[in-house]
Amino acid sequence: MKLVFKILFISILMVGNYFSAQDTTKVSQAVKSAAKLKKAVDKNDDKGVADTYVGMATDYYNQGNYAKSEEYLVKAKALYQKLNDKKNLESVTRKLAQSQEKQNKITPAISNYSMAAEMSYSTKSRAVNSNDAARLSSPAPEVKAEAIQNNINISKKENEQADVAAGYSQLADINIQQKDVAKAAENLNAAYKISKKEAPQQALEINQKLANLYVENKNFDKAIEAKKKVLKENFVKENSQEKVNQIQELADIYIKKNDPKEAVDLLKNAYGIALDKGHTLEAQKSVKKLDSLYAISGNVDASVQLYRDFLGKLPNLVSKDRSLIDNKILEDTEQRISQLEKEKELKDELIRKKNVFNYGLIGALILLTSLVIFIFRTLKKVQIKNKKIALQSLRREMNPHFIFNSLNSVNHFIATNNELEANQYLTKFSKLMRGVMENSTDDFIPFQQELDLLQNYLALEKTRFADKFDYEIDVDESLNLQNLQVPGMLVQPFLENAIWHGLRYRTEKGLLKLSFEKNEQQLKIIIEDNGIGIEESKKQKTQHQKTREGRGMKNTLERIQLLNDLYKKNITCSVKDKENNSGVLVTIQINLL
Repeated sequence: MKLVFKILFISILMVGNYFSAQDTTKVSQAVKSAAKLKKAVDKNDDKGVADTYVGMATDYYNQGNYAKSEEYLVKAKALYQKLNDKKNLESVTRKLAQSQEKQNKITPAISNYSMAAEMSYSTKSRAVNSNDAARLSSPAPEVKAEAIQNNINISKKENEQADVAAGYSQLADINIQQKDVAKAAENLNAAYKISKKEAPQQALEINQKLANLYVENKNFDKAIEAKKKVLKENFVKENSQEKVNQIQELADIYIKKNDPKEAVDLLKNAYGIALDKGHTLEAQKSVKKLDSLYAISGNVDASVQLYRDFLGKLPNLVSKDRSLIDNKILEDTEQRISQLEKEKELKDELIRKKNVFNYGLIGALILLTSLVIFIFRTLKKVQIKNKKIALQSLRREMNPHFIFNSLNSVNHFIATNNELEANQYLTKFSKLMRGVMENSTDDFIPFQQELDLLQNYLALEKTRFADKFDYEIDVDESLNLQNLQVPGMLVQPFLENAIWHGLRYRTEKGLLKLSFEKNEQQLKIIIEDNGIGIEESKKQKTQHQKTREGRGMKNTLERIQLLNDLYKKNITCSVKDKENNSGVLVTIQINLL
């Protein structure tokens, strides 16, 4: 009969064991974490995702689920590394080391403590992490104890009580290794006293370690005293599930003490609380322990009655048991979190591809822009070069024009049998031509050289037309004759026009005035004659002269335009008749800057 009950009982519990007992608070924490994670994923907020992972890891750590805590801390660490968030990276690396240490993964824990020490921004943080790395890596108990004591001192100074308690618990491990049971118990009691106020879950772990220490050393009364002490704590009394667990652990101590009667009473009490509060798995655990005790004493009837009672109350027990519902919610929440993580991976991949496309597009635009700039600059250089060639061509084109007119004068002297004047003219002409040729390759020449060339030219023309005009040259004393640069032979065509098309047609001797003035930041050149004027000159032109294009003035105006384009000299030129057709006034202005 008892065997039938056992088979039915085990079958039901196999279904029940699929679920693990969970506290409603844990469910609430998981649901909130899932909501935070969804919000962060929707906003593509990597820091928000990482912060949520840290919160979830902390919850799992406090629940004693260190493997799950490590899983989420690894994810958080990867995100903080991606964000280059050094402050949070240090913190999460330390937490990861603590989770790994709890799982006895000593090598990776040492590595992460060392990394956290290297990242530390404060002396305190660097010291704590370095001490933890030394504690785990050193085989010597004295070195371990020194590292732990250093951290306890730092934690006391910072008033971090949970870390102080953890330090005393670690010292107890060293004491146990050195077989110093009294010192181990002292440190564990000190740790329990601190942690029960700050971290109840830590206090329960420390209490269990203390009880196990006493049991291993056959000091059952001390172990019982420690368990009874924790049963009086509010964080146990107010949590019926934890209360049942602690009563069951106390019963185990009595069993090891060989006091089955007290163990049975405790397990019955635990069974009653579990039935009343709806803790199915805790009730099952109590039933199994009681069944083992009844089997030892040979009390088959009590065992059968226990199974009958449990099976009769099971439907009502399951209906009250929140852990089964909570577990289903947790399972769904875990799946949701997993789905959100996949969704984030997909978003990250899409963003990565989008960024690759954007960077490629930006790169192509930069390349295209660079190509356009290169082409533009090349064209600009070609354009400038072409303008310089054109300018040089115009200067060279002026030379034959000038030579041709001068040779006409020589021809006139020879025709009139004036050999002496022809020789003198040729001497002056050769000197002028040497100066013109020397400066023919330069766009600008010193003002003194230009002045000398113009004086030579006017002297030549005066020789040719001695009875037609006199000339005057006036130079502003403020002009620097050596340093000032001006366009070569720019003025000469205007002087030539004044003589050949104005003054030589006068019946009386005329006057040609050439003046150079400094007007603020400009050089002002004035060419003034009292010849027949522009309009009268046009009337006296022959038909052949009218059809023949005058290259001198045209070339000069083109030179001015090119000089302005290339050198931004803002050269202006004004040619106009004076009042009453009493000659021509030419005004040229050149920017000196």
